[in-house]
Amino acid sequence: MKKWNMIVDVARCNNCYNCFVATKDEYVGNEYPGYTAPQPLHGHAWVDIERTESGQWPMVEAAFRPVMCNHCDDAPCIKAAKNDAVKQRYDGIVIIDPELAKGQKQIVDACPYGAVYWNEELQLPQAWPFDAHLLDRGWDKTKLEKVCPTDVFRSVKVSDEEMQQIAADEELSTLEPLDGARPKVYYKNSHRFDTGFIGGTIVSEKDGVEDCVEGVKVVARSKDGEIGRAESDAFGDFKIGKIQKNLGAVTLNIEHESGSRSIDIDFGESIYLGPVTI
Repeated sequence: MKKWNMIVDVARCNNCYNCFVATKDEYVGNEYPGYTAPQPLHGHAWVDIERTESGQWPMVEAAFRPVMCNHCDDAPCIKAAKNDAVKQRYDGIVIIDPELAKGQKQIVDACPYGAVYWNEELQLPQAWPFDAHLLDRGWDKTKLEKVCPTDVFRSVKVSDEEMQQIAADEELSTLEPLDGARPKVYYKNSHRFDTGFIGGTIVSEKDGVEDCVEGVKVVARSKDGEIGRAESDAFGDFKIGKIQKNLGAVTLNIEHESGSRSIDIDFGESIYLGPVTI
């Protein structure tokens, strides 16, 4: 059986908020019987963007991660609902029934990702319904995909086995599967949230004048061996990424024709070492 899954490429998101605005445009003031009641204008972010910054000036990285209902295969909201108020369709999409779910605030509390919102006026739990009403009309992709200028989103309708193969081939991951929820929103390049980097600028000094040095090899090692390597560019900058946060003791080995040196670091989060003289 084929199910809908969403793939989100964190590296492509530039925080433009088109997805947020498009979701508001689609659902605020609009009712889709059997799918959802109108979304309130304020207070709900059915599609939202998480943000993080790492490093220090002038080497800083910003990353943005769109988040929404994960349409989990083992959804806690379904277990919490009474009278079949939340159901998972044959195609994997989880729908909070806009009639049966009235008054059931426990559905909001059951979501481990905070993706279900409470509509105080209608006394109703609500979440992004995977644009199911559009897909059922014959759309081949969600509105999120149509409005995103950088192709952050890619929905695929495949079997569970095919999705697992796609996840392996493209190195996709889900948000931490809290409460065994088995989310169906997959993330590419999520390491930009989950890992850090070590950066610096290689310089040489002569007669009191510093100059950038290109082509210097830098290797990072932990107690378990090499964790990354880089080479300084024309500005002397190097960056070694995808380093586990709070890793602890890391040694940088810097190798150049003029000699070599080592720097010991207690790695917690992303760090810019500044000028490193060789």
